[in-house]
Amino acid sequence: MAAEAEAERDGGGRRFGARRAVGVVAGCLTAPLGLLYFLVGGVVLGPLLSWPRTRAYALGVLGSGAGRLVGLERRRRERFFGDRFPEAYEGEGGALRYLAVRSATGLVCAVVLALLGFGVVLAVLLVGGVARGTIGAAELLTQLVLGGVLLFLGLQGLFALNALDARLARECFGPSERELLRRRIEELSLSRAAVVGAVDAERRRIERDLHDGVQQRLVALAMLIGRARRSGERDPEQAAGLLGQAHREAQEVLAELREVAWRVYPSALDSLGLEEALGGVAQRCALPLRIAYEVAGPLPRPVETAAYFVVSEAVTNAAKHSAASAVSVRVAGVPGGPLTVRVEDDGRGGADPAGGGLTGLRGRVAALDGVLRIDSPLGGPTTIVAELPCV
Repeated sequence: MAAEAEAERDGGGRRFGARRAVGVVAGCLTAPLGLLYFLVGGVVLGPLLSWPRTRAYALGVLGSGAGRLVGLERRRRERFFGDRFPEAYEGEGGALRYLAVRSATGLVCAVVLALLGFGVVLAVLLVGGVARGTIGAAELLTQLVLGGVLLFLGLQGLFALNALDARLARECFGPSERELLRRRIEELSLSRAAVVGAVDAERRRIERDLHDGVQQRLVALAMLIGRARRSGERDPEQAAGLLGQAHREAQEVLAELREVAWRVYPSALDSLGLEEALGGVAQRCALPLRIAYEVAGPLPRPVETAAYFVVSEAVTNAAKHSAASAVSVRVAGVPGGPLTVRVEDDGRGGADPAGGGLTGLRGRVAALDGVLRIDSPLGGPTTIVAELPCV
């Protein structure tokens, strides 16, 4: 089976190489069409192009015809080179610029191929002369050196022209390097703003938990201890009951304070790793939680932290809002590949992707160049998948 798979891959590679070669030859054949179009169009529309009042109209007519030839080039790139471009993308410079440059490079590529073909003919004649003994050793050495240099230059020129052809296609049919850089800058700006917003929201939630939860319980604990002190001498039995109630309140305060600390940052991540930290989430979860941890090797610390908070926030939301009866978590990753975190519950669905908690998770994941997908139709189930690159 392995040998068959290897042979299939080799055959696919040969077919792909042959297809690219046919695409290069097809590009050489379509280049004269572009040159002929500019020649005929220039002759027919020349007077209109030279007059300022009709220049815009003439350029529009010329560009409309060029668009059909550009569409042919686009199909050539997709058919023979496997390129995939957006359906509606207006590249930099327009169809006329692309067709002009593409026609020139295609003609140069045709000249290079013709020279390579002529070199093959000369090589065949050289082999025939050596077989007949009409070529001496010195002449043979000279011919081999010159032929090798010309072959090297021809192949380098052919590769450079194909690289230029691919770059022109990206600029015309898809996002250019400048456009990709601009989009990347926008993504980084948005992810940075999202991280700042998520941190601020987390701080506000921590402050609210401390103020409305722990602080109120500590006030109640202080009042219980005060009542126990005042009634200690008059009614020792009542004082003992109040102290017992204060002891239970102190234990609940400690548990709630520990929960707040875990939401800030789980110390188990530093000491025990992601798997043990997720085990702590399962212990504190109010729902049955099944965790499948399928990760080989250590993970970067930022990835572990992001994965933990994705699971923790998703499980907390499921327990509070989804009316679910069970939650399943799967964390999987292989060395060199992304870490995939999948959280699914059997609740009623309808989770809002624009909600505060999920928005914060999306910002945390985007800060690592990851992707967070949320699928929560009405009636359920809710599935949250995060892909985190481990680089």
